Amino acid sequence: MSLTQLELQHLRHLISSHEMAEKKLNSYANSCNDPQVKQMFQQSAQSASQSREKLISFLA
Repeated sequence: MSLTQLELQHLRHLISSHEMAEKKLNSYANSCNDPQVKQMFQQSAQSASQSREKLISFLA
């Protein structure tokens, strides 16, 4: 199965968005003092990373 140009553009946009979210969430976690909130940000960053990796797998 091959992707259309539009599908490829959307996939790249989604990958980029998940990468940006991961970076922001990690940044928030690093600047957070509350352990529970820090953990929440870290878990969300991990989820964004996993989603990004899953999207990247569609390019292979």
